[in-house]
Amino acid sequence: MIPEVKQEIIDLGDGRTITLETGKLAKQAHGSVVVQSGKCMLLCTVVSNYQQSDVDFLPLTVDYREKFAAAGRYPGGFFKREARPSDGEVLTMRLVDRVLRPLFPKDYHAETQVMIQLMSHDEDVMPDAMAGLAASAAIQLSDLPFECPISEVRVGRVNGELIINPTRKQLLESDIDMMIGASADSVMMVEGEMDEISEEEMVEAIKFAHEAIKVQCEAQVKLAEAFGKKETREYDPEREDEDLAKKIHEMVYDKVYAIAKAGSSKHERGSAFAAIKEEVTATFTEEEQEEFKDLISKYYSKAEKEAVRNLTLDEGLRLDGRKTDEIRPIWCEVDYLPSTHGSSIFTRGETQALATVTLGTSREANQIDMPSYEGEERFYLHYNFPPFSTGEARPIRGTSRREVGHGNLAQRALKGMVPEDCPYTVRVVSEVLESNGSSSMATVCAGTMAMMDAGVQLKKPVSGIAMGLISDADSGKYAVLSDILGDEDHLGDMDFKVTGTADGITACQMDIKVKGLSYEILVNALHQARSGRLHILEKLTDTIAAPNETVKEHAPTMVTRRIENEFIGALIGPGGKVIQELQKETGTTIVINEDPVTEEGIVEILGVGSEGIEKVLAKIDSITFKPEKGEVYEVKVIKMLDFGAVVEYTQAPGNEVLLHISELAWERTDNVTDVVNLGDVFEVKYFGVDPKTRKEKVSRKAILPKPEGYKERPPREKDGNRDNRSRDNRGDRKPKRN
Repeated sequence: MIPEVKQEIIDLGDGRTITLETGKLAKQAHGSVVVQSGKCMLLCTVVSNYQQSDVDFLPLTVDYREKFAAAGRYPGGFFKREARPSDGEVLTMRLVDRVLRPLFPKDYHAETQVMIQLMSHDEDVMPDAMAGLAASAAIQLSDLPFECPISEVRVGRVNGELIINPTRKQLLESDIDMMIGASADSVMMVEGEMDEISEEEMVEAIKFAHEAIKVQCEAQVKLAEAFGKKETREYDPEREDEDLAKKIHEMVYDKVYAIAKAGSSKHERGSAFAAIKEEVTATFTEEEQEEFKDLISKYYSKAEKEAVRNLTLDEGLRLDGRKTDEIRPIWCEVDYLPSTHGSSIFTRGETQALATVTLGTSREANQIDMPSYEGEERFYLHYNFPPFSTGEARPIRGTSRREVGHGNLAQRALKGMVPEDCPYTVRVVSEVLESNGSSSMATVCAGTMAMMDAGVQLKKPVSGIAMGLISDADSGKYAVLSDILGDEDHLGDMDFKVTGTADGITACQMDIKVKGLSYEILVNALHQARSGRLHILEKLTDTIAAPNETVKEHAPTMVTRRIENEFIGALIGPGGKVIQELQKETGTTIVINEDPVTEEGIVEILGVGSEGIEKVLAKIDSITFKPEKGEVYEVKVIKMLDFGAVVEYTQAPGNEVLLHISELAWERTDNVTDVVNLGDVFEVKYFGVDPKTRKEKVSRKAILPKPEGYKERPPREKDGNRDNRSRDNRGDRKPKRN
């Protein structure tokens, strides 16, 4: 039976389109769609159980995977099968999850799984830019309860022109790389990196992306209608009790408001709020506590949130007593760890990050091997968030998606400030030791100082700040919060992180939880964030004003040398013998790469101290030494022969040449030892390759004055008569008799 296939085409301009297709693949899923642009094809499916789970949250899993077969490649490693997701895949999962999750009903708790797979790859199409569109389209084709279609697009800017879903080649020339997620009515998510752009330029890019998203949302609606929009499924909603909610609100609101207004630490405030909750719970009988346990907790949290929000909106005060634009106390320190190549501590309020820097060769570059992209990173940042940082004890099960996402944000914030000619591979590791509000921004600040401490010549220092927003649509009041706490993160309507230099924004991450946020409020929030960033930046530069001019004494120094390709083999030696012995002898690390443009060899020499590096450079000079015709060089006799002396260029040990006995002196020389002896040092003139012998020729006598009365020896006769006479004489000979 031929399947009934429906399609909808989205025009991106410049001859590019995105096609949404359903009805052909994965029909047992609750919703499935194939999204195609060029040769790039994504298959997205969504399935959700019909029974509610026994949890008080939505157990949503967004899974994005790239199949190596999509690019005609084998998976790397020993086992030729796709395994755990790469960091790139995890980052795409997070981008999609952050936009989808808020649009499911708050009381919908059924196990839900969205799976997106790259089935065919196109080098000119970046698949992650279509993952959000694919996920939303699949949900629109299902019966899941979902508020409205959404989509995500990437925005780039090349030569001042904004582009939707640029190619990877265009992105290399772009000064903006932003992913924006939105519905037709509201922007919901922004994440990306920029080349020190202004707040107004960032908002302009968001607006541009939103217009494209509106078209993609409309296409999803048309596809669902053409295929036959399913009725939204029914599910058991959460139990509600308005009388109980009102009772709890009256019991706790004023008490919570008073504690919030007092301005206390995280621990004190948490203990006080917990005591109020216990007091409220104690007013109910054991039977009521058992029956209304979830509702009591839910309504208490709702009242607490309302009290804290109103305190900020009405009085401009926050949980820790600060004003809305006030930054918590900051202290910093560099060179804290004696053995690392660079280190720093950044502490802001109750958030603390310890950053370390390690310098290495290109061999230590982070290799990226995905079906959609192969490459390497010479600068990368890893972020660790141990449970003790929040005073908790919980199992550690590998690197979490959150750690990958936060580390990537900090990496994008800093990488544009690492010079293109930095000879090192730079690894930054951030250990979050305390957390109460934006450890990722603390990582950016600590990473900046640690690299400056390590002697990495950053173009400019970078700082970061986490911002929040509390708004009331009915009254029109809103408050932008600088340097938010962990508690303010979840009770606000927007949280966004902005990093940058004194001259502009380098990265951002934004999640908007309220509908219809005006661009005016967004611009005001970004300008307030800039003031906060500059305040924090001043604290960083007070601690370390500029990068250290050199690396630390115990840190390796990197020297690079370019050599012609013909000498690479000689430097490596048979089976790597030369380079291995050289590394062992000098205590250095030597890495040789080939420049594909100039076709030269790039030799990286990494070593602690200058002695070993100088020995390696001398060896390279020796191997690559090419004497020039007509030049005079100093040589040393290293071997005596009957017909000459083998000499070695003193500026390039190991480079030998024969000094023939006839070139020792103007006078006739019967014995080599009459003129030179083993170990003698003198100068010779280089004549290039002798066309007769096809060997290099050097001469000592050429730079000596001719003896008085010296006469050149006449050249040997080679006239035709002599040659003919010789031949005639040979012809006159009679054969011998037997």
